[in-house]
Amino acid sequence: MNSSSEPDETRKPRGWTRTLALTVCSAAIGGTFQYGYNISIINAPTTYIQSFINDTYTQRWGVGLDGPQVTLAWTLIVSAFSLGGLLGALLAGPLSVRFGRKHSLLLNNSFLLVGAALVLACRAARSFEMVLVARLLVGVNSGVSMNVQPMYFGESAPKHLRGAVAFTSAVFTAFGIFLGQVVGLTGLLGSEPLWPYLLASNALPGLVQLVALPWFPESPRYLLIDRGDREACVRALGRLRGGEAPALEMEEMLQEQELQKSAALKSGRAASAKTPWSLFKDPALRCQLGTVMAASSAMMLCGNDSIYFYASYIFLAAGIPPEKIQYITIGTGASELTASILSNLLIERVGRKYLLVGGYGLMCFWSVVFTAALILQSSGVSAMAYVSMGCVFGYILSFGLGPAGVTGILPAEIFDQAARPAAYMVAGSCMWVGLFLVGMLFPFIVNSLGSYCFLPFLAVCLVSAVFFGLTLPETKGKTLAEISAEFDRMNGARTTTMEERPDVQLEPLREHYQLGKACSFTQLTQELDSDHKDGD
Repeated sequence: MNSSSEPDETRKPRGWTRTLALTVCSAAIGGTFQYGYNISIINAPTTYIQSFINDTYTQRWGVGLDGPQVTLAWTLIVSAFSLGGLLGALLAGPLSVRFGRKHSLLLNNSFLLVGAALVLACRAARSFEMVLVARLLVGVNSGVSMNVQPMYFGESAPKHLRGAVAFTSAVFTAFGIFLGQVVGLTGLLGSEPLWPYLLASNALPGLVQLVALPWFPESPRYLLIDRGDREACVRALGRLRGGEAPALEMEEMLQEQELQKSAALKSGRAASAKTPWSLFKDPALRCQLGTVMAASSAMMLCGNDSIYFYASYIFLAAGIPPEKIQYITIGTGASELTASILSNLLIERVGRKYLLVGGYGLMCFWSVVFTAALILQSSGVSAMAYVSMGCVFGYILSFGLGPAGVTGILPAEIFDQAARPAAYMVAGSCMWVGLFLVGMLFPFIVNSLGSYCFLPFLAVCLVSAVFFGLTLPETKGKTLAEISAEFDRMNGARTTTMEERPDVQLEPLREHYQLGKACSFTQLTQELDSDHKDGD
């Protein structure tokens, strides 16, 4: 049988292409990598920045700050990153709709570069406020990238690789954490004279992205559905799939485009991206929105990122000698990186639901063991210090195995093109508010609860595991229509297929694009070119 005449349905789906892999790397190195990197590099210069705050204030006013005041100023600098992330999450939706996924990531580097310049100039200007503003801008950069990048990946990947491609966001986040910890060692940039260069080193990945990403295609789904540019969509899809635009993938996107147009005509308004407020008002999206909000909130309220913000305090409380803490901290980043790589290999086999529920379940187990170890340690059992340390590693491994990556995939998989940017705005807002609350409250939780400081996180993980186990449908290998049908049943709505929609003319689309048959990138572009000539 001639393989060239085989229907597209019978062919084995293509795997990673070189263009897709390079697109992922170019986007992620200046995207979620920056989030992980900027979380970790702030730990090493903690005492140096606190001394800089006090020295600057003394030079300015002739009197120094007392301990609580310095701690307050430092806490504001740390928290500025979370507040900037919240602002970035709110900007991500409008940016991605107005400029596209790729160009939003490129424009996002402007926040990063301005922040790096402020940090490098803070000593000459004798202004610790410049460090605070720089961390705010870096947070904006992270907030935008944490929302736009998974959206970009989810829309650019083929269905059978969608989870693995989107999960690379978590892999690069963990890689950023690990590399930031290495660069922050005292022997590298973690010393007193070099700490401004450590904080400004985040400009280098941003410059790499500015050079590399323009060479790769925009999201095909954005080009077709948001911009209505079929020719650019076919061209981008062909590049990402290695020269062929898969007919079934084109059919799915065209169906979604027609559904969006028909819904707009029915409502009497032009087709446009939804707003967060419209998501809250739409009863048909109630379960999807609740799932995304719960997942994003749990991802931060589970306490994993507090380990990176206050890693030194945790290991000191566990009895680790101060001179060994910086090397132990590197191990936490390596643990999450290892777990995220493993999860990336498993996600298309195991599925999203099992990784998410299993990750939170394991975190519950490690929380219980960690609490017991801290109680025994406070009773004089010295060996428990190393058991506590092992529990921290186990907790981070469990987080990287599921919640770290699956959470960012969900909005891309369960919302359509019109609702996706707003869904990421809501999810990002929940995530950054949670990160801010944990960052502010965790020191007080440690002071008030002592050895029981992980019990609140245990409660979050337990509730999350039960909630997602009962309510989250599996999305592995399913189209948006199939996923939406499951949520429609949960919302109590009747599912309407494309064939049942009298206002959607699907047959002309199938005939014109020969959907369901093998079609090459060249064939599709030639047809599109002839359409344009006929219309001139």
